[in-house]
Amino acid sequence: MAAAKKGGLGSKGLGLGALIHSEADDLSSAQERVVELDINLIEPNKKQPRKRFEEEALEALAESIKTCGVIQPVLVKKEGDSYLLIAGERRWRASKIAGRTTIPAIVRQVEQETLFQLALVENLQREDLNPLEEAEGYFRLKEEFGFSQEEIAKKVGKSRSAIANAMRLMQLDERVKQFVVEGRLSGGHARALLSLEEGKLQFEAAEHILEEGLSVRATEQLVKRLLELHQQPTKKEKTKKQAIDQLLLQKAEEEMQSMLGTKVKVKSGEKKGKIEIEFYSPADLDRLLLLLHTIQKS
Repeated sequence: MAAAKKGGLGSKGLGLGALIHSEADDLSSAQERVVELDINLIEPNKKQPRKRFEEEALEALAESIKTCGVIQPVLVKKEGDSYLLIAGERRWRASKIAGRTTIPAIVRQVEQETLFQLALVENLQREDLNPLEEAEGYFRLKEEFGFSQEEIAKKVGKSRSAIANAMRLMQLDERVKQFVVEGRLSGGHARALLSLEEGKLQFEAAEHILEEGLSVRATEQLVKRLLELHQQPTKKEKTKKQAIDQLLLQKAEEEMQSMLGTKVKVKSGEKKGKIEIEFYSPADLDRLLLLLHTIQKS
């Protein structure tokens, strides 16, 4: 059974082609002809989202190119005497590894802003970006081109919630981001760590995950425990304050008992407290009143 075609731009799922070609384009025009370009005249687009290229995958693609050639031409923009890649950097890199001196290409003249959009969307529609590269790509479409999450979702053929969840990875500690880029942590692990707001705690948890080889499910349980432990210092501080307050009340009771020569009870509430002074006879009450008057006058 043929695989379902991946959705792309808008509701029609037109993909990158909808960005590159308008309905008015004549695909047989000279502008769209495939030409063989000197591979050394082509420069990669430094603003594309992909930052890492797996060497083994490139070597495998290079072997395929040696045998079958480059089946799909790269897309470039002419800039002076050289060309800037819009789409197809993996093919270009693998062709260089394969020893090719030329590569089939389609030359397009596009505005700089459109160029960056093309490069971003072309990569984001693929499945082989790491989670952080994907998140950064969506973030750039939002920040640089003003796209909403809904618009980004339509451009890359994904749900708005998938875009929102992916972009949350930008909140990770920078050291944890590097683990994701290196492929040591999956997107599932990274999303679980987002519940830990403190960067240091995220990093320490990530190191533990790597050391123990924890699954995403186990990571979620770890994060839950860490959140519980993280709240405990507040409870300890509250208990400590209550103990200190109790000691102060006890000291006050002892001082007043010593001054008045009778039993004194100090009680503290949330908003107010009270002092209870015991007496054992009318004469004892008179003694206490006289003593309090004396204290007041001194």
